[in-house]
Formats: sequence, structure tokens, C-alpha cells
Amino acid sequence: MVVVHQKNVVSEESTLARNLEPKCKQCRREGEKLFLKGEKCFTDKCAIERRSYPPGQHGQKKGRLSDYGGQLREKQKIRRIYGILEKQFRNIYKSADRKRGVTGDNLLQLLESRLDNVAFHMGFGSSRSEARQIVRHNCILVNGLRVNIPSYLVRAGDTIEIAKNAKEQLRIKSSIAAADRRNFPVWIEMNVTEMKGIFKSKPERSDLPATINESLVVELYSK
Repeated sequence: MVVVHQKNVVSEESTLARNLEPKCKQCRREGEKLFLKGEKCFTDKCAIERRSYPPGQHGQKKGRLSDYGGQLREKQKIRRIYGILEKQFRNIYKSADRKRGVTGDNLLQLLESRLDNVAFHMGFGSSRSEARQIVRHNCILVNGLRVNIPSYLVRAGDTIEIAKNAKEQLRIKSSIAAADRRNFPVWIEMNVTEMKGIFKSKPERSDLPATINESLVVELYSK
């Protein structure tokens, strides 16, 4: 059974449309860890640890970005972190812009409220892409009901858990154990034993990485 509350869903692009660029190259393109490869990102095997310059023939040549180039680069980085394609990201931005408050903060809160992202923070997947796959494979319950739409927007107070028939999957068990060792975000209350968590509230801006500069995205789309 698939549960869909229309106002809680930011439309998905076709599942056939994917970013096929190798994940380590995406991190190198942005010059920082985007944590796209799960546990590998926390080891010395991470590509950024060995080659922090962009991929390609001219990757080691340093050039100065224009203001527009910097804004575009930041948008691409945020898209890659959350695994979202261009059209979908623009739609999320439009939703953020229509909401009351600071557009940049709204944008990040919408991204962080996606079910695949919440599942990742709860340790149900070792990366956002793996968490997205687990959602699509009907392994997640929201308030006791099965939801398989990664873009479903979780609300404060919602309970997210692993479905009973998926609790024995080794990859889910190992991901939750690894997330528990690193500690969970303050806006999530997690019961590791029951594989269940509560999305307590939308994160404050101060709780999110300082390496993200959402104001550059606002400047880009405001032109």
C-alpha cells in the first residue's frame, strides 16, 4: 500500500532521469566531501583525501570564479548533496520562496524534511541514495502507514520506522549501527533497537552544515 498526501509531496522527476556521474567525481568537482558513498566517506579511501582537485585534464589548474559561477557552483553542490535533479530542485525552490520567512532557510528545511533525507539521518541507509532506494522498496512506514515516495515531506512529530518485513536486512542493521556511533541530529529522536525514530522538528539553520551557502542560490534564482 502506498500512502500519498498530495500537499506533503514535492513532485519527483522521472525515475529514469538520474545523475550517472561517479559519486567520488561529484565530490571532487565541489572540492569537499558530500558524503555520497556512505561509510567510504569516513575512511582514508575517500577521493577527497587523495585528490582534492576537480576531475579532468585541467582539474589542477586554479581559476577565479565569477559571481555567477560561484552561485551556480553552490546550487550544483546542494543538488548533489541531496541527490536532486535540476527541475525538481527549481520546484522546491519555488515552494520555499512562496513560504513565509527566509527563503534560504525554507529551502534547506524542505530538503531536510524529505522522507529519503530523514531516513538517511535515522541511519536507515548509509547514504541518501541508499535511503532513497529503501524508501522506494516499501521498507519505510510513516505513522504506521507504508510510504514509498522519497520526496514525501515529513512533518514535526511524525514517526518513521522500518517495516517489519525489512528489519532483518543486514544493510539496514549495519547502517543504523554506524549512524548510532556517529550520533543522530538533534532534531531526530531515535530508538535504535526498534528501528524507529521521531522527526521532532525542522532543523534550525545553525544545526546544518556551515559549508552550505544557500544565499548564493537565492541570489541566482532572484535574477
